[in-house]
Amino acid sequence: MREDIRAVWRFLRPSKNPLGFLGVLLVVSIALCAVIAPYVVPYSPYKVNLIARLRPPSWQHPFGTDELGRDIFSRVLLGTRISLQAALVIISLSLLLGTVVGTLGALAGGWVDDVLMRLTDSFLAFPYLIFAMLVSAVLGPSLPNAMLAISVTWWPWYARLARGQVLSVKNQLYVEAARAVGVGGLRLFFVYFLRNALSPLIVQATLDVGYAILLTSSLSFIGLGAQPPTPEWGRMVADGRQYLLSYWWVPIFPGLAIFVTVLGFNLIGDAIRDFADPRTRR
Repeated sequence: MREDIRAVWRFLRPSKNPLGFLGVLLVVSIALCAVIAPYVVPYSPYKVNLIARLRPPSWQHPFGTDELGRDIFSRVLLGTRISLQAALVIISLSLLLGTVVGTLGALAGGWVDDVLMRLTDSFLAFPYLIFAMLVSAVLGPSLPNAMLAISVTWWPWYARLARGQVLSVKNQLYVEAARAVGVGGLRLFFVYFLRNALSPLIVQATLDVGYAILLTSSLSFIGLGAQPPTPEWGRMVADGRQYLLSYWWVPIFPGLAIFVTVLGFNLIGDAIRDFADPRTRR
């Protein structure tokens, strides 16, 4: 375990992989903000104060105030927890469903694999953003429904990836040897199949966290995600877009939060993908 941690650190140290190290710093900072946000916000993110509406950034309000006089810094900080929780739920649901479908199809083979893969292809045939908008509109505009809608559109990618990884090891000699000595059932699945499929799935999931946040914000922006007064970044950008020219700070700061978070997860996802590739690591 210690050797693995040291190998990761050697690969991500600033002198060798500065972008990966920057991604780690950004993600750790964002995660820390998500944990401490409810305890350190200087103002209530829901309290309306029309007397202080649309004030520019200052020492009292570092990000200014919005059209209802709410402190934007407090809302952006609390929105960190909301966005990360949404992304983790989306990735977890998509990963779980996709892994089950992909591994079941690869192990069962025959008509079961054909049916599951045709079902997967039917989901992949739709543009994922339009499909997520459709599902979210049918379920009703809310953040939980938006998370469920995105999960429904993303699981096929994990199913395809898991199926390919399981098929690549299904007929390997060491798997045949394990079967010959009596290894079977759950142990064969977890130790030989799932373990080999887990690494690329984790890399893909890490890369997808940023996109999950971006897609959740996109649905909230068009009114199909979080609803007022929830301090979700996409919703905040949508509410503040009409003030962009006169009161730029209202939509800009939540937009920057989306940018920095997606950038951090993309950088660390690229670094993990490179680390998982032995040729790149050497």
